[in-house]
Amino acid sequence: MTYLITGGSGFIGSHLIENLLKNGHSVISIDNFDDFYDYRIKINNTLESLGLEKDIAFSEKEKDLNNLISAAESSNFKLYYQDIRDKKGLENIFKSHKIDMIIHLAALAGVRPSIERPLEYEEVNIKGTMHLWELAKDFSIKKIICASSSSVYGNKEKTPFSEIDNVDHPISPYAATKRAVEILGNVYHSLYGIDMIHLRFFTVYGPRQRPDLAIHKFTKLIFENKEIPFYGDGTTARDYTFIDDIIQGIIGSANYLYLNKNVYEIINLGESEVISLDEMVATLEKALDKKAVVKNLPMQPGDVTKTNADIAKAATLTGYKPTTNFQNGIKIFVEWFLRNREQNS
Repeated sequence: MTYLITGGSGFIGSHLIENLLKNGHSVISIDNFDDFYDYRIKINNTLESLGLEKDIAFSEKEKDLNNLISAAESSNFKLYYQDIRDKKGLENIFKSHKIDMIIHLAALAGVRPSIERPLEYEEVNIKGTMHLWELAKDFSIKKIICASSSSVYGNKEKTPFSEIDNVDHPISPYAATKRAVEILGNVYHSLYGIDMIHLRFFTVYGPRQRPDLAIHKFTKLIFENKEIPFYGDGTTARDYTFIDDIIQGIIGSANYLYLNKNVYEIINLGESEVISLDEMVATLEKALDKKAVVKNLPMQPGDVTKTNADIAKAATLTGYKPTTNFQNGIKIFVEWFLRNREQNS
């Protein structure tokens, strides 16, 4: 099969592409290498996912990306430097390839930045997504998987969070854009017969995790003996999900989508294991054999107090069964972090 992956040079996308290529599929990867964080991280993600040496001599962004595109291209992989807000550019890609399934991971991410830049989040996460769906309609692509987020549940008291829960009260623009995309997806399914699954990811972590996310950021700060920003009293909790389990969930969903017709589903992908902020920091301290320097701060606007996934639907439909507990996942992440740091020093 030929998959179009958006956000293919990101954390989840690069792991997904690595899996698909190893299993004999062809991949068209789209990424805009946004300045949300250092573009060189995404270049290294791509090289790592393709099993290529990280030997690009970085100079300037455009030149570096052209070098990456040349180095990465093969008979079953093609990378495009492309923004999903540019419909014409996307259309040229659709014209050049026969696509069997779209897995749409690209988005402006982050709760707190979305409060500062809500219109940009709407433009990328909603309008950019609709460009893809319009092109899927025009080019008769009938299978789409779309990344959603546990943030759509907001501050729900009832746990675990179920796909049948009412999620019409988001508390950040980011969450609102993700919920809007789920609703609009149903429109395209109903009108044009596009089979679609929206996957609500619960706090994904592991090798290649974005540097702005808590586990990666805290690991770096603890390692460097710097203060970590500790929001709230330590009781806030997340359903942390290891990257390998998320990839298993995406692949299982893709198989379900491929084998079935008239599909519109929303599915949680989590670990069903809730870890408090206190416990997360303690686990990092143990893995790094270092004590954290904590800077206590008030809770931030838009933050939720707890996430906890009901994964029964994922298990029933796709065979989803997470296998990496938090302690082992952190051990694997810290080993990657230390190895990557050593290679880049």
